[in-house]
Amino acid sequence: MPAFKPYHLFPVMLILFPVFILLSAGCQNERSQPIDQQTYMNHIAEWQQNRVANLTRDEGWLTLTGLFWLEEGDNRFGSAAENDLVFPGDDLPPAMGKFIFDGRSVRIQIQPGVTIQHEQKPVTEMTLLSDAQGKPTVLTYGAHSWYIIERGDRFGVRLRNSQAAALKAFKGIETYPVDLQWRVKAILKPYHPSKTIQVPNVLGMVSGEECPGALQFEIGGKNYRLDVIAEKDAEQYFIIFADETNGEETYSAGRFLYAERVDAQGITYLDFNKAYNPPCAFSDFATCPLPPLQNRLPVKITAGEKNYAGSKH
Repeated sequence: MPAFKPYHLFPVMLILFPVFILLSAGCQNERSQPIDQQTYMNHIAEWQQNRVANLTRDEGWLTLTGLFWLEEGDNRFGSAAENDLVFPGDDLPPAMGKFIFDGRSVRIQIQPGVTIQHEQKPVTEMTLLSDAQGKPTVLTYGAHSWYIIERGDRFGVRLRNSQAAALKAFKGIETYPVDLQWRVKAILKPYHPSKTIQVPNVLGMVSGEECPGALQFEIGGKNYRLDVIAEKDAEQYFIIFADETNGEETYSAGRFLYAERVDAQGITYLDFNKAYNPPCAFSDFATCPLPPLQNRLPVKITAGEKNYAGSKH
């Protein structure tokens, strides 16, 4: 099986989240030039607006309504309680068909008389690509859509509803006040050779992720470190971290952050004003990675997103 990757885990999220942009059109190298306070505030405001816009899209995490793990053989699905996979929704047929799982791939057979579409064309039977194979096969019925995900050796059906109750109830995400002091200089302390770090997830799985080094930075006169994850050809480092605000003011399981790759001097910046909640803060049907033990900071990071008001954690 392919290695479990955060980037594979969140294919939609990584498409939706904007990459880091320069703080102003005239600033070609923000590391060597001072940052204008108002320009920076505008930049963060735009980043936050994009974040909310992406969350509330039809493919956003607020639209998840189910995650169903497949057993080998036939897996009947529909809205009726006698199905193996009970899809929630009064607008769904009682019996919709079955997923056929052979342990390596998934095929779907549609119940006669039920119109399910792929790319706006009706289908009766087809093999479904998973998210680990690139772009997954997405099937639709009205406002509902679903596709196959792979997590380790498990295959599941991820269900969405563009009219989901969580989406309709969404009223935004509370954040700490933006403070330029939380944009901190960091120096990469490389590992020679780069090492594999163990990253757990909410399913109890552990994956090995490529880590070129740790970013060392200072808060309140003390040094801290965060191991980074770097996939081949990725323009940013991906960081999963926890801190002492978790469970009180921020999401209990930690937050995510991206940072630009270091420059020739090994320097980048950690902008904690862009620390954001993982998908599991918004849905019980996400499969989030958790901070590795070495990325649990013994300090309060009072920047970025606070715990989502609709979260159960």
